[in-house]
Amino acid sequence: MKKKIVLAYSGGLDTSVILKWLTQKGFDVIAYVADVGQKDDFEKVREKALKTGASKVYVEDLREELVTDYIFPALRGNALYEGRYLLGTALARPLIAKRQVQIAEREGTNLLAHGATGKGNDQVRFEFAFYALHPDAVVISPWKDPEFLFEFKGRTDMLKYAEKFGIPVTASKSKPYSEDENIMHISHEAGILEDPDNSPPEEMFSHTLSPQKAPDVETIIEIEFKDGFPVSVVNLNDGTVKKKPLELFLYLNELAGKNGIGRVDMVENRFIGIKSRGVYETPGATILWAAHRDLEGIAMDKEVMYLRDMMIPKFSELIYNGFWFSPEMDFIMAAIEKSQEKIDGTVRLSLYKGNVQPIGRKSPTSLYNEDLSSMDIEGGFNAVDSLGFININAIRLKAHNLLLRNHDPYRWRKRRQ
Repeated sequence: MKKKIVLAYSGGLDTSVILKWLTQKGFDVIAYVADVGQKDDFEKVREKALKTGASKVYVEDLREELVTDYIFPALRGNALYEGRYLLGTALARPLIAKRQVQIAEREGTNLLAHGATGKGNDQVRFEFAFYALHPDAVVISPWKDPEFLFEFKGRTDMLKYAEKFGIPVTASKSKPYSEDENIMHISHEAGILEDPDNSPPEEMFSHTLSPQKAPDVETIIEIEFKDGFPVSVVNLNDGTVKKKPLELFLYLNELAGKNGIGRVDMVENRFIGIKSRGVYETPGATILWAAHRDLEGIAMDKEVMYLRDMMIPKFSELIYNGFWFSPEMDFIMAAIEKSQEKIDGTVRLSLYKGNVQPIGRKSPTSLYNEDLSSMDIEGGFNAVDSLGFININAIRLKAHNLLLRNHDPYRWRKRRQ
């Protein structure tokens, strides 16, 4: 009997060639297509997989699970890789891999294949997830296979192979860059973008309007959170209300997209040590990140916030590097869960020409005391107490000054000039 193998299949040139190549190697290939919100005709993708040699095709709608179990938890922890990237591609990979493992187990095989290249991030994201969820997995990664690499040295070889075996290839002008799309974002990289000084062409953007072309009227919305999760969005301009997670997120994508919100152009550090330039459109998540962070300002304890903020770079790095299913991620998620208790309330935001600006917030668990903060009302705060507070905290500053004066007069005089 042929060995069964489950291939993560997109319907593009690479995975179609890989599918046929695996069948030529004697595998019974089961194609698995993950619907994570990309704009594909999944019925055509199914038909193409079968015509290319797949014995069976799974098309799985993972959009809602991606929103509720991956995107929302990441935003709840304010994940932001290298201070800018909201991790749209990285968040989809562990879910795609998890479902692939489940299908493999259903089909009675431990053979898993993917089409990620040997110098990108996705190979580690997929394979770490495979091994974490199925320690006995055997991963077939053609782009790291010497035989495959010898046969396919570039796109021309793949096109010839597709023609030889009658694999349909979309007859369209190749884009001068590559893209990855899901419900959270679309990424653009490689090709003309490999020169970090090349400005991205406006026609490249598909999820967001140019801020210059966005409406000249601001959109005012309110987002309600419960324990750090968004539970409703209200458009105060027209009264639209969305509460179901998938609908809520899609609606924020729509609002942000037409207001030119969510574009990022950056050079980032890949896990394997290569720097790469990526241009991202992440519309709805940009709004949610800003709203959630703003609500924490009123509802989260100061010291808890500082401790949680220390974890954000590590949390984001774990997501980016493919460690979603790891003990360290479990630890951080438990800490985030604790930090989000009673992060309840509503944030009002203005959306206007590429900007998302919180303009009001309220919370039933607010730690903000208007009386204490007021310059006009004494409240329960005794200003005289500030004398002792300042004196105690100034002791070490005085000690440092004396140390410099006695042991490093040059630095002491320099800092006083």
